[in-house]
Amino acid sequence: MYHAIVFFPLIGALIAGLFGRTIGARMSELVTTGCLAFACLLAWGAFFLVTGDGRAETVHVAQWFTAGDLVVDWAFKVDTLTAVMLVVVTSVSTLVHLYSIGYMHEDPHRPRFFAYLSLFTFAMLMLVTADNLVQMFFGWEGVGLASYLLIGFWYEKPSANAAAMKAFIVNRVGDFGFSLGIFLVFVLTGSVGFDAIFAKAPELKDATFHFLGADWHALTFACLLLFMGAMGKSAQFLLHTWLPDAMEGPTPVSALIHAATMVTAGVFMVARLSPLFELAPTALTVVTVIGGITAFFAATIGLVQNDIKRVIAYSTCSQLGYMFVGLGVGAYATGVFHLFTHAFFKALLFLGAGSVIHAMHHEQDMRNMGGLRQYIPFTTAMMTIGTLALIGFPFTAGYYSKDAIIEAAYMSDRPGHVLAFLATVIAALMTSFYSWRLFFLTFEGPQRWVAHGAHGHDDHAHADAHAAHAHDADGKPGHHEGVAHDDKGHDVEPASHSAIEHHDDHGAHKPHESPLVMTIPLAVLAFGALFAGLIFKERFIGHDMDKFWGSALPHHSGNDIMHKIHDAPGWVANAPFVMLVLGFVLAFWMYLRRPDLPNRLATSQPILYRFLLNKWYFDEIYDRLFVRPAKNFGLFLWKESDGRVIDGFGPDGISARVVDVTRGVVRLQTGYVYHYAFVMLVGVAGLITWYLVSGVPAVGGAH
Repeated sequence: MYHAIVFFPLIGALIAGLFGRTIGARMSELVTTGCLAFACLLAWGAFFLVTGDGRAETVHVAQWFTAGDLVVDWAFKVDTLTAVMLVVVTSVSTLVHLYSIGYMHEDPHRPRFFAYLSLFTFAMLMLVTADNLVQMFFGWEGVGLASYLLIGFWYEKPSANAAAMKAFIVNRVGDFGFSLGIFLVFVLTGSVGFDAIFAKAPELKDATFHFLGADWHALTFACLLLFMGAMGKSAQFLLHTWLPDAMEGPTPVSALIHAATMVTAGVFMVARLSPLFELAPTALTVVTVIGGITAFFAATIGLVQNDIKRVIAYSTCSQLGYMFVGLGVGAYATGVFHLFTHAFFKALLFLGAGSVIHAMHHEQDMRNMGGLRQYIPFTTAMMTIGTLALIGFPFTAGYYSKDAIIEAAYMSDRPGHVLAFLATVIAALMTSFYSWRLFFLTFEGPQRWVAHGAHGHDDHAHADAHAAHAHDADGKPGHHEGVAHDDKGHDVEPASHSAIEHHDDHGAHKPHESPLVMTIPLAVLAFGALFAGLIFKERFIGHDMDKFWGSALPHHSGNDIMHKIHDAPGWVANAPFVMLVLGFVLAFWMYLRRPDLPNRLATSQPILYRFLLNKWYFDEIYDRLFVRPAKNFGLFLWKESDGRVIDGFGPDGISARVVDVTRGVVRLQTGYVYHYAFVMLVGVAGLITWYLVSGVPAVGGAH
């Protein structure tokens, strides 16, 4: 069964990728979607089978390689944590495949797109079923490769290429730390298999590692390196800059990357290696602090973004911070539970945003929307459910998981827990505000797209022939100099986040509801966003958690925290609800009752507004600190080292002189006999002269 779950997506990817032109786009869609649906059914069966008693087993596939003392098997580690991830990955991926049939139906390169989607899913399944660090790294890098291909799917579009390269390069920074962590773990334990590592870890509790002239706590150093990989993959503070630009990919790609697969890989990795992190409390403190900072700072950026997908993207970044806070304070079950619930409502929000973009003829700027509720009522209802789950409205999925993390942060005694608690509570207020801001700007208020179309807005044409047929807008936010206007006609800010791809007269084409193949996945995800928390809360974080998790997660610290949650003060338990109400009231007042207030506030606080709009200037700072010096260094190597030295002494130096000499010698080969006779005479005269001058006796002369 587990072989089928992992390898059926690969089979679909190979069929669509290798034979897509032969079997056609429709068959490629059906094959890949069918393979994922079958894997999804098996994954749910495995979930209930494994979690029924919390049992764990190892399924051997093959021996991978042996190098000295290093023996790496290809095997599946099946426990509750694996089962949860199998369900999340296959469920969301299946729905994204189904949704893409409608969303991408005009793209001429659908076989390639569906092959990439299935390849992405296979790589993620390899990661979450890994029995050792090497196999995990294989899936880790496979996810990175597939994300590069998907983000840059419209490869003739320069901004898509730039975004794909950015995601790939930033992740390589984190992956370098991850690989060093794997090396160090092998040095310390002599193994890369999880069971062997965890068995050996308690003996290394006080071990040190000599590096750079100092002794470091070995497990802390190893866990920090491993967490560096998680920071890159899960877009945590400092290594987050790739995530917003990943919006260049088609909207289904955004849903797949941001909901269940790539960005949750780091959370899964820390949870899987939690027995190591338990022995490195300093590393867990770093996880807690980084998670809290990420939850806060990403939420601040989401407050002012105007691209509908970018708001949701920064929401993902913020929610990932919540997950790491849960892991960092030792309440591992809460972090994984939020990963589980987040997959449903975040995929719902992204696919709902895709439905809005589809309805708006590829418009993504929320300032050019409004009043869509009467035109796309089903999408509006689905986005409402996703919004409620995201902000943690009582009894929705996000309510149970996010509130548990906030309470765990408060009740924890780990250093940094106060910072994490305050950051997550404040982030809850901002999450509610920007979520309702998105909803009100998109579905309520005046129909700004009518005036927008009446002015004959010339949409930015898609730079690539592939996407000229695709139902996606996904343009990179540039720094355009055009000025947008709010409802009152005031200048707001440069329309830097307008992501429009086609030339459409929005006034002539009214918004329309998406086809059934796109709305069915929304309905399924909405069910999960509403009820996943209620159905599974007792198993994940409630009375049944011991039986549910079994040996998959550490218990001695996690359960202490879970028991302490029930003793949290009333104001702590009620704080998230108060924050979501305040956020709703503030957004309602600013965007429905007084739509002039946002512009006035932005005008009165231009420095703060620009700071947030430009994402804390991280891109500019990294460009100045890393990108430009790297380019200048490369230019120096090109011009001076390669050009002046290598080419100067090589092709343009010695070899050039040889060519000059041979070119002169070749001129002597004229083909005339009298030229050759003359040269011979000159040679004979030269020899005779040399003999006479040097005093050498003539041949045959007397001695």
